[in-house]
Amino acid sequence: MSVATADTIVYPRHQATHDPQLDYVLAVLKLAVQKSGKRYTLRQSDIIMVQSRAIEELARSNGSIDIIWTMTDADRETRLLPIRIPIDKGLIGWRIALLPPGRGELFSRVQTRQDLKPYTAGQMHDWPDTRILRDSGLKVETSSSYEALFKQLATGRFDYFPRSVLEISQELASHAELELALEQHIVIEYPAAFYFFVSRQRPQLAADLQRGLEAAISDGSFDRLFHRQFDPVLKQLQLEKRTRIHLENAWLPDSAPLNRQELWFAMPAPAPALQR
Repeated sequence: MSVATADTIVYPRHQATHDPQLDYVLAVLKLAVQKSGKRYTLRQSDIIMVQSRAIEELARSNGSIDIIWTMTDADRETRLLPIRIPIDKGLIGWRIALLPPGRGELFSRVQTRQDLKPYTAGQMHDWPDTRILRDSGLKVETSSSYEALFKQLATGRFDYFPRSVLEISQELASHAELELALEQHIVIEYPAAFYFFVSRQRPQLAADLQRGLEAAISDGSFDRLFHRQFDPVLKQLQLEKRTRIHLENAWLPDSAPLNRQELWFAMPAPAPALQR
């Protein structure tokens, strides 16, 4: 029997010392609960879990957690109950690289996926991004420790660490002692959706959160939360000025709501050139 009561939502404690997603995701989750009209209490698990462990725990009939947030794929949608609203507006698939100290211009001449092939990316072994990068012919070095990836990048074990535009600024700040560089020239982009998933033992929780998120989208409170959290970061990263390198994602299920334009991030148009 689950340790959670019917009105409790237990979410996993992640490896990250400073989890770059946690504050925003919890704000979205609290908003969904509020808009659902139901009463739930949120609680973090006692045990630290990597992503694959959290998925296994959620898939169990008597698991110790009730919800995770992660990039979707067909296997996860089979084993778990997805709430098909991309709480990140698809930006989990927009990636900017962290680079080793003193190598900020490493990609200054990179224009295409082919140009990236000589370089090796670092990723967690259980992230869907690892497969996406490899499917595109890119080299990937994996680790079982999220925090170790930053140190391995700093010591040159691999060349770059592609991070979501929603995470990278906070991650750079929280690892300032490593003096990592923020790449300035490219953005790697692939279609991806970051969903809440709940246990298949809790269909009512899924229905409540779906209803709450749809209500927040309808009344504009979801967009206000998203823009308040991320507009300053996105403006700083200047995506519209970067060379955009598109990768395919064969793992994105056909069920993704790509036809609902209001759910997805739209690239800002470049500023018009000044007339002289």
